[in-house]
Amino acid sequence: MEYTSQQIQHSFGILFLNVAISVAVGSILSEIAYLSNIPLSYHGFIWIGVFALVFGVQFKRFKLIFPLIRYRMKKSTSWPISAKVINGICWSLPFVLIVVFPEFTQYLILLGIGLGNLSTFVFLKKFSGLGNVEQLIVGIISIVMLPVAIEANSLVLTEHQDTEVLLSRIFISMAYATGGFYALLKK
Repeated sequence: MEYTSQQIQHSFGILFLNVAISVAVGSILSEIAYLSNIPLSYHGFIWIGVFALVFGVQFKRFKLIFPLIRYRMKKSTSWPISAKVINGICWSLPFVLIVVFPEFTQYLILLGIGLGNLSTFVFLKKFSGLGNVEQLIVGIISIVMLPVAIEANSLVLTEHQDTEVLLSRIFISMAYATGGFYALLKK
């Protein structure tokens, strides 16, 4: 079944807004748990619970839009293997580097979301003819917020890495919210 680009864009707008809400709420609850000395092993449950709750509340809506999201995602299966590898590296390498450089977690999160969304936008545009601007917006905002996060940390606006990670996650939430609103409001 063929879907219109507006239907697909609208479905990604809803997806991105739900991701933004989940990341914001998960970040805040995780920070509260950290400050309350709740063991780190519970943080995963917090994140899973928040995502499950946010997406679960809109389960019926996602049942309707999931085929549209899957349709756009399937477009990447026809990419050349080199594009798939580059896209995979853009998404995963910054997150893998967190294990090696945990002190840079807050920056690597922004870099991974930024590079991943930018590379996906470029390859979808080039190989699938899809101009998913909402993904471009998320990528650009994430990359632009990287120096902002670095500057905030160098100005001693934050003293603890947990607060720095919280700030980077809030930036990611803002990026996804902006991309989501763009996708929903664009005619």
